[in-house]
Amino acid sequence: MPIPGLEIPHLCTQCPGYPCVEACPFDALLVDKNTGAVIVDRDKCTGCGKCIDACPGQIPFIHPRDGYAVICDLCGGDPECVKVCVEAGYNALITTPRSPSEIYKVYARTPQDIAKDLVSKLYGEEWEGWV
Repeated sequence: MPIPGLEIPHLCTQCPGYPCVEACPFDALLVDKNTGAVIVDRDKCTGCGKCIDACPGQIPFIHPRDGYAVICDLCGGDPECVKVCVEAGYNALITTPRSPSEIYKVYARTPQDIAKDLVSKLYGEEWEGWV
């Protein structure tokens, strides 16, 4: 967490071209044709981390116990994170239809980059003391 006590959303945006899928040398990642989500075949995944390196936001992570890549699968098209966010009254997450004209890589950023932008907006300039 780049800023103690501040949760920064770090979400998979299902990038066009799916760089994580393309980077997997074991064909352990595939794209669900119905949802557009990346699906991890746990039996094929070796936990090599190439998908993490290829992701513009470095969003996938290796499961600490089982050693396979974890990537948002959109809960089969009905994301639980959206339900919880709405139920909690935050309404910060919504499900929207995928549009080919949208640029998803713009949103795929590391938490550190997002935190730098947030600090800049809060303090009016980049503050080096947070790192």
